[in-house]
Amino acid sequence: MDVRYMIPLNGLKEGAAEFRWHVGKEFFKEFGNEEIKDADISAWAEAVKSGKYIGIDCRISGKVTVECDRCLGDLELPVETERKFSIKFGEAEESAGAEEGERETVILPENDTELDMGQIIYDYTCLSLPMQRVHPEGGCDPETLKYLGSGKPGGQSADSPFSSLKGLLNENNKK
Repeated sequence: MDVRYMIPLNGLKEGAAEFRWHVGKEFFKEFGNEEIKDADISAWAEAVKSGKYIGIDCRISGKVTVECDRCLGDLELPVETERKFSIKFGEAEESAGAEEGERETVILPENDTELDMGQIIYDYTCLSLPMQRVHPEGGCDPETLKYLGSGKPGGQSADSPFSSLKGLLNENNKK
């Protein structure tokens, strides 16, 4: 990954140090992500060192452009997430898991001198996006919606093969 997203763990002095990065669409292309068509994201990290302890507070905010699941048009989504984690050097422990409210733990090999924030920024940005990505009601491309029927979720257009069955249940209930 690009050195722009690195935190030099060896060079950290006692106390806090801030790091800021801008992330654009090229960043996601480096990861092979074709779903994110455009991005304007600011990532901020504060590394706090105290003795052997290193804590990282990370905030990611901005917007990404993806394809709408309904009309396939461009859809701009906000990105807003915060994560806190601690750096541990050594091997992964069997019971290494964060309890509710605690920091996540990132375990690095003893000889690592830098933390690659690129993967962390990528992962948390993607995790902050909703599973279903659609425009708000009325925001989809009307031309595309004509081909989808009524354009309403679960709705049927008048020329649907099921439209002739619509009143069938009501007629049977009256008899």
